[in-house]
Amino acid sequence: MGVTIDDIKKLKELTGVGLTDAKHALVEAEGDFDKALEAMRKKGLTKAEKKGDREARAGVIDSYVHDGRIGVVVEVNCETDFVARLDDFKRLAHEVAMQIAAMSPAFVSEEDIPAEEVERVKQELLASEDLAKKPAEMREKIVEGQVKKHFADKVLLSQAFILDDSKTVEGHVKEAIAKAGENIVIRQFKRIELGVTE
Repeated sequence: MGVTIDDIKKLKELTGVGLTDAKHALVEAEGDFDKALEAMRKKGLTKAEKKGDREARAGVIDSYVHDGRIGVVVEVNCETDFVARLDDFKRLAHEVAMQIAAMSPAFVSEEDIPAEEVERVKQELLASEDLAKKPAEMREKIVEGQVKKHFADKVLLSQAFILDDSKTVEGHVKEAIAKAGENIVIRQFKRIELGVTE
């Protein structure tokens, strides 16, 4: 397969890399666009991991109201006002607000789950009769997996992304980091549902 200028431009748009990098990726993939895109995403996500430690204090507060019944306010941060004003960044914040409205997470990340809550769930699982029949050395591993599973749907970053369930919300944010070239953090959110109190 040959490398076309249209493919180079398309790859540049999707990954946020320069034209030279896009062309190089396509040449390496022998013109296979999907293969080149996958390689660029992996490379971009690796860079995104490194950017994850950088301070993110600019950003936006976005809101979303669904059917007048569910309301969400979310704070999404980036490093600079320049990125905060980009349509892609604003779209990301709005998609995150929609995700929260639809999936009702309780925490942004696993680190936000209170230790006593994790311990309470762990003790409940350890007390189950099914687990008592398992060998002692296996119990801890089983419980660890069950605790992770228990909180998976409650953690925003671990949830399957509603607009593309082939990736998690965290994966979607990392793609945005790779494209923007700076760290992006979902700082906090509040979800209100009509007639439901916490």
